[in-house]
Amino acid sequence: MRSLCGLTASEVSDLAECKERHALAITNWLYKRKSDDFMLIKGLPGKVKEKLKETSFHGIYGPVSSIKSVDGTVKYLFRNEDGKEFETVLMSNPKRTTVCVSSQSGCRMGCPFCATGQYGFRGDLSVRDILTQVLGPGIDGKVTHVVFMGMGEPMDNLDNVLKACDIMTAEWGMALSPRNITVSTVGITPGVRKFLDSCECNMALSLFSPFPEERLKSVPAERKYPAKEIIEVMKSAMTDKKRRMSVAYIMIRDLNDTRRHLEGLMELLRNTGIRVNLLPYHSVPGEDYVSSPPETMNHFKHELVISGISASIRKSSGTDIFAACGLLASYLK
Repeated sequence: MRSLCGLTASEVSDLAECKERHALAITNWLYKRKSDDFMLIKGLPGKVKEKLKETSFHGIYGPVSSIKSVDGTVKYLFRNEDGKEFETVLMSNPKRTTVCVSSQSGCRMGCPFCATGQYGFRGDLSVRDILTQVLGPGIDGKVTHVVFMGMGEPMDNLDNVLKACDIMTAEWGMALSPRNITVSTVGITPGVRKFLDSCECNMALSLFSPFPEERLKSVPAERKYPAKEIIEVMKSAMTDKKRRMSVAYIMIRDLNDTRRHLEGLMELLRNTGIRVNLLPYHSVPGEDYVSSPPETMNHFKHELVISGISASIRKSSGTDIFAACGLLASYLK
């Protein structure tokens, strides 16, 4: 038996031995309605329904637990059929509903300031695992935005991430705009090139420091895949003005928030068109580092903007339930 969740319309057509229009009806029923009762699809031939029953199952599954923040953010714990655990965050406001999804159980990038990195690597998530984080029971309301900023490094599980993005943006799938999907990475150059060539979704690079020797201490991938090289790749891919490229810069007091760092950031990103998202640091349990104060973050934003670099300060959500950036897996260790 094969899970329908995770399949494209073409794959459903092959599995159910049906015409394209019938496969499109099935995938629309699955990915838009999130329904598991294919017997209710009008106009679907009886032999196709029987074939589905014989060869496949729905495949969308729900979380095993959840916890809600005082600000309304909800964090879910999922466990797949292989026993791999991963976390998902749902953030809602009157204008949008955003799901922060994981691409792996744990992560092998080894960044010391990230709880997921300390959790270690438990395995890649399948396309089904990725999509069920958006479709599963408990993910209430119509999802408008998806960010791959949960557990794992998306470029380390790129084929499954690309296929999930394809299903999320396809008209026969979830029909989300590629402009509403952002994939975040610490930077794996071959993966970044393939992602930008294969997909129209947004991309964000986790920078940490504009200086290679400093970045290397916190982002081991810097040794093999320098951020400066990746930024050049991002810059060359910005022919489509609607596609957003950004740098995520987590700010830690007295560590990467000095005037020297600000000038280095401006030098690195000037005339690239890449946006800077400044993020407060969320302490990993056992660490003594603290976030830069608001006045420092506001100063960084102001100086970046007047230098011609688009910048914003991202508001944190779900800090009390360890749902903010860098904290996923804090409860799993």
